[in-house]
Parts: sequence; C-alpha cells; structure tokens
Amino acid sequence: MKPKKQVAAATMKDVAAKARVSTATVSRALMNPEKVSQTTRHRVEQAAIDVGYLPNSLSRSLKRNESRTILVIVPDICDPFFSEIIRGIEVTAAEQGYLVLIGDCAHQNQQEKTFIDLIITKQIDGMLLLGSRLPFDASKEEQRNLPPMVMANEFAPELELPTVHIDNLTAAFNAVNYLHELGHERIACIAGPEEMPLCHYRLQGYIQALRRCGITVDPHYIARGDFTYEAGANALSQLLDLPKPPTAVFCHSDVMALGALSLAKRRGYKVPDDISLIGFDNISLSAFCDPPLTTVAQPRFDIGREAMLLLLDQLHGQTVNSGSRLLDCELVVRGSSSAPKPRK
Repeated sequence: MKPKKQVAAATMKDVAAKARVSTATVSRALMNPEKVSQTTRHRVEQAAIDVGYLPNSLSRSLKRNESRTILVIVPDICDPFFSEIIRGIEVTAAEQGYLVLIGDCAHQNQQEKTFIDLIITKQIDGMLLLGSRLPFDASKEEQRNLPPMVMANEFAPELELPTVHIDNLTAAFNAVNYLHELGHERIACIAGPEEMPLCHYRLQGYIQALRRCGITVDPHYIARGDFTYEAGANALSQLLDLPKPPTAVFCHSDVMALGALSLAKRRGYKVPDDISLIGFDNISLSAFCDPPLTTVAQPRFDIGREAMLLLLDQLHGQTVNSGSRLLDCELVVRGSSSAPKPRK
C-alpha cells in the first residue's frame, strides 16, 4: 500500500528526491526547460514519470519522445495581418496541450540554422507555414523526412501540403467589380510582391473583373508594393502622377491601403470624393482609420484554427490529403469607397 500511496500523492518534493535535485530545479526543468541543462531536464522528467507526478498525457509524450511543440513560420511578424491567424493557432493548440513557437522569416538567413536544429533535435512535432516557402532549402526527398506540415493563408501546390486559405481570385474580382458598379472606370491596383502566389491570384481577379466590365487593362495602372505602409504610399504617389490618375484603387492589403490613404490626404485628395480605396484582410485598424476602410474580410482566426486542426489530425496518425480547404470571405463596405465625383 505504501508505494501506491506515494505514487497517488506524488509531489514536487518526491520528484526532487528521486532526481537528487532541489524543488526549484524541478520547477525550472518542467516549466522552463531551457533554463536547465539537457541532462538535468531528462533526469527530472524521468523521475517525474517514475513517481507518477506528471499527468498521464505528458508522461506518454515524454516516453514517445514527443515535444508537444509546434513551429509556426511567419513571413513577417511585424505585419498585423498575421496576429489573428496566430491567435487561432495558439488557442487551438493550447486546447490540445501543445505549445507554439513563432519563427520569423523576415531575417531568414540568420534563422535557417535554428529552424533546422529544431527539426534535427526533434524539439518540434510539426510545422505550420503562413507563407509560400519553406524557411530552408529542402529537396522533395528531404521534405518526406520533415515533421508533418500544413500551410495556412498561402497556396503553393508544388509543396503538396494540406492548405487552408480563401479564394483570392474571386475575392479580388468581387472587390473590383463593386468599384465598377459604383461607376468607376479608371480603377488601379496596388499589388503585392510578384513572387507570392496569393498576389498572383489577386492580380488575376483584378484583371478578370476589368475585362468582364469591358475595361481595357492598362499596365500603368498596376503598381507593386511589399505589404508595408510606405509601399502603399509610394505606389499611390506613382499612380496619382499619371496623366489620367485613377478614381479608385484596389490594394492587395489593408496595410498598403492605409499607406495610400495617408498619402492621398497629404496631397490634398479627399477620400472617397476624389479617390476611392479598397483594402484586403480587414485588420483591426481598417475599421478605425478616417474614413474607415472598405476591405475584403478574411476569417483569419478560423484560418489559423483549421490549419492547426489539420496538423493535429496528422500528429494523431490520421491521413490528411494535400490540397486546398477554402474558407469564405466577404467584402466589408465602409467609408473609403463611393461613386466617382463628377469632374468639371
């Protein structure tokens, strides 16, 4: 009866005695393992299992060499678009007892070795990609040896991953078509980086909408930016300097649209009287700028949640097919768009 009683009533002191360390070291090893040596951490974990201190699920994960940690690769942690996707991932992961590490690809050269080390040392069980590329070079054969992966937000068919995203082409088409229905004929586009698949689809949606409306596609009305406020401002400045500037602009992101909005005001343009603006993403700031931004609302929390659920299915041994899982989006009409003002 005595051994059973000890197991049932195991405390941190029991773990400390078994591992021959202090209770403070036990606490650090279990709660902040990075603060102790690997040898000490393993000794404490094994002692905890032996005396029955750890919850059963954690005991099983230690025995199976699971980290119960997920790595999320973010193209740029400073972009406010990703915050809700990450929240959806973290809430869903926490419900299943997983921790989330964030890897920022904005400085990929410095981070590449860190990402590879996490995989080699099995400190992560799976990966979620919020961009269209792996954070390191890997051949098709090498990809098969990587942990389970799911892509969220982007779509890169060459990686052959399960993917959660929206129909970017149709969303862009509907936004541009809305501007035409308001009466706009000179509709420009501030597009994102050419190498990003989602930008390709949004640009195709813009082009298809113009053609459907019988408007000739003018390449001078297409400016490029890198999803920053500065890029949006610079792109709109370029468009406003044209002999016949546009009366409406469709932007590939809210951040670039907000940069364009600021530039328009600085140059004395009234939004939407002189120029209408539409963004993409529906970040929080889009509802609180002046005027509030018309935008395509993505279900960002749900994108993160669904992507995490797909990864959990893989980690639990279920077969998950590659390819798209499309979520709905909608055009949110606010004060930055209206019918074009009659010109004298």
